[in-house]
Amino acid sequence: MTELWLPDADATDALGARLAMTRPAQAVVHLHGDLGAGKSTIARALLRALGVQGAIRSPTYTLVERYPLGDGEAWHLDLYRIADPGELEFLGLDGADVRLWLVEWPERGVGALPQPDLTIELSMRGPGRIARLHPGSSVGEAWAGRVSPGQEVADDF
Repeated sequence: MTELWLPDADATDALGARLAMTRPAQAVVHLHGDLGAGKSTIARALLRALGVQGAIRSPTYTLVERYPLGDGEAWHLDLYRIADPGELEFLGLDGADVRLWLVEWPERGVGALPQPDLTIELSMRGPGRIARLHPGSSVGEAWAGRVSPGQEVADDF
């Protein structure tokens, strides 16, 4: 596990950009944290750094937003409003062209989602937040190592 101190919004955006710059060809990211912890902020910064133009909407009500990438699609899911993982069947989540899954509240879709390569836990601490990166695969292990080669994100940018 890697723990990163994000003292402000700029550092949170920098983590999203760093995740984009070091992104593997295909990955699943599970984003955990309380309401307001920064899950959507990280996802938005990552997508923007990958070149997504225009509005990057929170999928709170749509449940999934799809964004074109040069090599396929990125899907940003927010499962906060899901009561049962079986509800995901109605979304038609055929991940054939998906290169990046960003899943907020993944615990609500257990059994219906791909396993995470990287889990990011966000929590508030004072004026900033803590990001904990937990690899879930060899892809995630390598990715986490590229994101934080031994230093805090805030010191990296």
